[in-house]
Amino acid sequence: LEPRALAVDVDARPRPEPCPASARACVDIDGQRTWLQEGGQVSYGPVQISSGSPGPDTETPRGSFRVTYKVRDEISREFNNAPMPYAVYFTYNSHAFHEGNPNVPSAGCIHLSHDAAVTFFDSLQPGDEVFIY
Repeated sequence: LEPRALAVDVDARPRPEPCPASARACVDIDGQRTWLQEGGQVSYGPVQISSGSPGPDTETPRGSFRVTYKVRDEISREFNNAPMPYAVYFTYNSHAFHEGNPNVPSAGCIHLSHDAAVTFFDSLQPGDEVFIY
């Protein structure tokens, strides 16, 4: 008998631990990656990110948060009107997913490539859970 190849469903990716199934967006700070999920299954990603540098004013917070609001053409008045396109805020302390160079540390936000930032902006809605570990 000929050996048969096993069919593998590449879209049946299990959700990485410890992100809970209830989360819509997950961020792995140590792995510098993020993804979206539906019903506990990865629906987009993982994609490369950069997060905040260690320190009290620049570190990205860890824990469970909720999307608070979104601004397509955001600028940061706190950082000399730096552009933050496709901002999806998940704290009331100005932490957000937004377009930025995923190879450069942020001041606490999650930098995404342009395509990933658009996808996160279009997919996430206020109230959605964001889990960062």
